Parts: sequence; structure tokens; C-alpha cells
Amino acid sequence: MVKSRKIIGMVLIIIGLFLIGLSFFVKEAPWVALMYGIPMLIIGIVIFLNKKEDVIEQIKWKKK
Repeated sequence: MVKSRKIIGMVLIIIGLFLIGLSFFVKEAPWVALMYGIPMLIIGIVIFLNKKEDVIEQIKWKKK
């Protein structure tokens, strides 16, 4: 589970950074790219750094 968490977190971080960077080059509505980019970046960082879920899964596997 650790690898999938890191992969998903990194993908969301990269997409979030891309959208934030894209917002500087869009002429019409840069706030739309920011509206999607900032939450994706935050969620990606939270997923990437969340270690509690791994501990919970280890406890569940030990009980079985």
C-alpha cells in the first residue's frame, strides 16, 4: 500500500503544480486553473505524507 500512496500523491502533486503553472499563462480565466490546481496540490501532499493509514493497515493484518 505504501507504493500506491506515494504514486497517487506524486501524480496529484504534479498535476496540481502543472495547473498552478498553467494559470500564469492563461489569459481568460486563470482562476479556474487555480481553483483546481491548489486543492489537488494540497490533497496530493496530504496523501503523500499520510502515514497513519499504513499503521492502521498493519494492525488489521496482524489481527488476522
